[in-house]
Amino acid sequence: MTSTRTVAEAIKGTAFGPGIDFENLTVIPIIGAGAFPVDYLMLDEALARGLVEVTEVTEAGHVPELKVTVKGAVPVLLVDGEELIGAKQNRVLNLTILVPAQRTTVIPVSCVEAGRWRRMSPKFASTTRTHFAEGRAAKMRQVTASMHSLGERRSDQGAVWDLIARKSARLQSPSPTSAMAAMYEKFEAPLDDFVRAFPAVDKQIGAVFLINGAPAGLECFDASATWRQMAPKLIRSYAVDAVDRQHERNEQPAVDPAEFVARIAAATASVFPAIGEGEDIRMESEDIIGAALVAHGRAIHVSAFPATAH
Repeated sequence: MTSTRTVAEAIKGTAFGPGIDFENLTVIPIIGAGAFPVDYLMLDEALARGLVEVTEVTEAGHVPELKVTVKGAVPVLLVDGEELIGAKQNRVLNLTILVPAQRTTVIPVSCVEAGRWRRMSPKFASTTRTHFAEGRAAKMRQVTASMHSLGERRSDQGAVWDLIARKSARLQSPSPTSAMAAMYEKFEAPLDDFVRAFPAVDKQIGAVFLINGAPAGLECFDASATWRQMAPKLIRSYAVDAVDRQHERNEQPAVDPAEFVARIAAATASVFPAIGEGEDIRMESEDIIGAALVAHGRAIHVSAFPATAH
């Protein structure tokens, strides 16, 4: 089975649970039809167990790259947008990567702290958040374009900083180092309320997110255990956008998630060798931008956004 077919089948057969509304964010659960064995560790667990180490690539450092060393006997899953803090500046992952066991891999990242380039710690730590969904969508477009034109997984770093600066200004969350973290820290209690409002349901492997009734993104994993671990981080990322867009609230009915999924499935897919294990699938159309990691015969993570996302 081709990787593109694997992704198409993963999303075409999507079943949905009842949507849950909280404030201006709607989360529609994606229910998995079967159960795959989870044959990898998530970043947080691997860090807690001392089975992975994330550092600058050299003592001098290099903004768009970090070094990941997996010490354990199973691969480690790093999810697009996860934030790593410490070292010389905070970064977010440019794409989802399954880092091979017992190997050192250089990974592409983007800086989300424009005003710091000094060592705070020898290694990176993980956080309870990912890059906000609006930023992930923009970064995904940039990385996909870089893959097509240069064969690299680079973001437009200036554009990443600009989007953070504009959002920070709207949310009145300044930082001495222009850190994205400041907005999450300012709204920590409200964001935690969002997380509590959307508990995982039985067999849930992902979700379609709507803000003010319009599609904001899709996240789908290969296992419910993976969703349960990633859900709080991802919910916070969409909730930041929901808070940012509360002034746009209206009474329009929410869209049909099946229609959004159908548009993702119909997008043109391109296949690239993955960094680490598997293949990297890029999905593009006039109104959709998406990416998927296919490895071990299944779609490990599928993520997609409206191309016109805020």
